[in-house]
Amino acid sequence: MNATQKKIGLHLLGWSLYFTYTLFGYLLYTWRFEVLLLTFSQNLLHLVQFYFCYFLVFPIWMKYKQWWVLVLGILSVMFTYIVLRYIIEEVLFLSVFGFSNYTTITFSYYIFDNIYWSLPGIFMGGVVWAFESTIQKERENRTLRQEKTQAELSFLKTQINPHFLYNTLNYIYSLAYPVSDKLGNAVIKLSELMRYMLHESKDGKVELQKEVDYLQNYLDIYRLRFEDNFFVHFTLQGHVNGQRVPSLVLIPFVENALKHGVVDDAATPISINLLLQNKELYFEVSNHINKNQKDQTTGIGLPNIRRRLDLIYPGKYELEVQDDGQMYKTVLRLQDV
Repeated sequence: MNATQKKIGLHLLGWSLYFTYTLFGYLLYTWRFEVLLLTFSQNLLHLVQFYFCYFLVFPIWMKYKQWWVLVLGILSVMFTYIVLRYIIEEVLFLSVFGFSNYTTITFSYYIFDNIYWSLPGIFMGGVVWAFESTIQKERENRTLRQEKTQAELSFLKTQINPHFLYNTLNYIYSLAYPVSDKLGNAVIKLSELMRYMLHESKDGKVELQKEVDYLQNYLDIYRLRFEDNFFVHFTLQGHVNGQRVPSLVLIPFVENALKHGVVDDAATPISINLLLQNKELYFEVSNHINKNQKDQTTGIGLPNIRRRLDLIYPGKYELEVQDDGQMYKTVLRLQDV
């Protein structure tokens, strides 16, 4: 039994117990058909309220984190409850069964009385939603802790002294430069890539300029394979002036485009656009899909990237992926950079 089936089963069990409890409580005092039918309609309306709050009101409020959204949602639920109850008990029951719930009452009394009776459904929806959200959040945190531990173990198993590799590349550069300027420049760019990857910061962020430099060095090294037949257009709009971003947040999308795109055809160039405006970052990478590419893996762990962005930019990023079979495009928007 998967998690969804388990949740459905628990909801069915809970509503079965609730209906049984309320119906049995009224039937202890009277066995009148009218009481049974009115109690059932009341429970049915509570069920509608519950799922209205469970699926819409509270999730939307949590998404926008605005109290007016919550108040407006609850008032909408109350209004829906009052209207539906009037239609069912005062119109439908009267025309079909010949009785109604209320007799001679004022309009204000009916409104305030039904505001009171609408509260249980709203309360139950909020409690169950909060309980399940807390459990889900704890599961996600536990999964992240496990993944972090596994990543640290994997790193320790494969770790080679990085400074040794960096110093070795500098030595190779000193040997290669007298032989070939091109080879020497390639080695130094590779050395700069390693230096950037070794950089650490307390908050996991680096200056955007360093991320851009890393991206440019990466493209320059990749260009060596194709020389003049390398068609990748990288444009930067806006001013890079101290913005900070998570390290290596842009390169996975470029890696994916180079791996699965067409880089040696001027008619189908890979496009990389970086736009900075009003403390927002817009990064778009698009490529024609290489039909001759045998490796069908994505090249980037998109769920891992989303999870990382969820932790660093909760509610302050957008990540879109478009794939029509011919073109593949990713768009990343970051706020407060």
